[in-house]
Amino acid sequence: MLKALSVRNVVLIDKLDLDFSKGLSVFSGETGAGKSILLDCLGLVLGNRVETSLIRKGEDKLIVSAVFELKDQDNPFFKLCAENDLEIEQEIIIKRSITIDGKSKIFLNDQPITQRLLKELGSYLVEIHGQFDNQGLLNPATHLSVLDNFGGYQDKVVDMVQAYSQYKTYLRQLENAKTDFLRNSVDEENIKHWVDELEKTDVKVGEFEELSKKRIEAMNAEKIVESFNVAYSCLQTKDIASLMQKAQSAISKVNQLTENKFEDISELLDTALIDFDEAVNRIEQASYQISHNSNEAESIEERIFALRALARKHQCDVDDLPTVLQNLHNKLLSINNSENKISELNELMIRAKEEYVTKATVVRNLRLDAAKNLDTAVAKELPPLKMEKATFVTNVEPVAENMWSKDGMDSVFFTVATNVGSEQGPLNKIASGGELARFMLSLKVNLAQKSFVETLIFDEVDAGIGGATAQAVGERLKKLSNNVQVLVVTHSPQVAAFSKNHFKVCKNSFEDTTTTSVSVLSKEQKQEEIARMLSGDIITDEARAAAKVLISKC
Repeated sequence: MLKALSVRNVVLIDKLDLDFSKGLSVFSGETGAGKSILLDCLGLVLGNRVETSLIRKGEDKLIVSAVFELKDQDNPFFKLCAENDLEIEQEIIIKRSITIDGKSKIFLNDQPITQRLLKELGSYLVEIHGQFDNQGLLNPATHLSVLDNFGGYQDKVVDMVQAYSQYKTYLRQLENAKTDFLRNSVDEENIKHWVDELEKTDVKVGEFEELSKKRIEAMNAEKIVESFNVAYSCLQTKDIASLMQKAQSAISKVNQLTENKFEDISELLDTALIDFDEAVNRIEQASYQISHNSNEAESIEERIFALRALARKHQCDVDDLPTVLQNLHNKLLSINNSENKISELNELMIRAKEEYVTKATVVRNLRLDAAKNLDTAVAKELPPLKMEKATFVTNVEPVAENMWSKDGMDSVFFTVATNVGSEQGPLNKIASGGELARFMLSLKVNLAQKSFVETLIFDEVDAGIGGATAQAVGERLKKLSNNVQVLVVTHSPQVAAFSKNHFKVCKNSFEDTTTTSVSVLSKEQKQEEIARMLSGDIITDEARAAAKVLISKC
């Protein structure tokens, strides 16, 4: 509920601090005193648009703040705060300011938020019903949830929502499987061709690099062989091998005479002879190999060209072609398995759809019963409010299958007719301002215990009525205030008499300055104010007596 409202520099209001409590609170005052400005101020902390024209003349900034307390932890307000990483406690402080240059700031418990988020959060804090109301119950989008809350079958709604989620999951998977199947089926022949082509090519990882090396050798084969020949000729010059053997024989004799003192020299010569022979053999082999590879230059070039062409076709590196082949094999396998998968998903989808329809039908029947009960309850409230010819209807209509949703298979909307024989129509199109407020009141009396909103504001709910009708409006407002906090802007003494708290709005002028002030009335002041509302500027003893009687009856 709303606990406090603080206003600084808003139009006629210089400084204002108000505290609120439970029950029914009324605001009264002369026309033009500034009661509507108070609602504008409250609207600012609920997310309404703010303009610099609201800043009091001569000031450079306006500030409005409000303190709320929410007891119902299931209120969507808390969930929305959590989704937006806002830390809150039971007491909620909203502060909003705007400077003369148009810069605006909004804080929720000292945490900056956007106007858009504030607007959404504000809808869970306060509902304002008046002649120009265009939110809350006047928005058909809210009617379905209002009816469900009134009916009290939320467990069945949850079952339906879960069934719908499962149905949509299988439907989405089925559609994706069909899409994949159609796309892959179109490419199936191409995939088979690509697989056959890759398998015949038989690409090996690292092959391209090896071929590139062979290609370079083949291109330089003549020069390489020529160099090998030079090396070979050098090793054959002056019979180097024979000379090394003679040296080895000489060192052997030395070792015989010195008891193998120089055996290490002999071993080095042995190794040198072996390496010499190995080098000669390798030169001969390498020269032959290069000569042989030069003859394969054309086939190497063709293989490289073929591998590059395949890589370009599949937009990958040559070494990735084996992976491409495996992926293509997997696609073919997927195509072969798709029909079975589609059949299985279709069966799951059909069963899930049947389950959803079953649960949604249960909810529909509950909605139809709840609609009758709500219509009956509202109908009982209308005659005392001088709307005995008016009718209220809760429409529960089936929607096309393509419009089924987590909310069920129904469209729910409220319609009214204010006169006998008149066509039913939307609340805000058919009812006048005063009728609209009374329709809202009759609805709220029946919905109060089911709503999350803990503060309701009615702006001139008594417009165009008086006497017994105004008395009935006051009675219902008081009844409503047993469950929620109710604030009422009124010109009706019959309504004001039912108030627990009475605020008087006054406009004061001094020299060239005009300000609006609000005062909390004592019991005696309340009686005097109601007497003024009964008689006008001149308060008579008869008016005071009548006011006393009015209050005593409440």
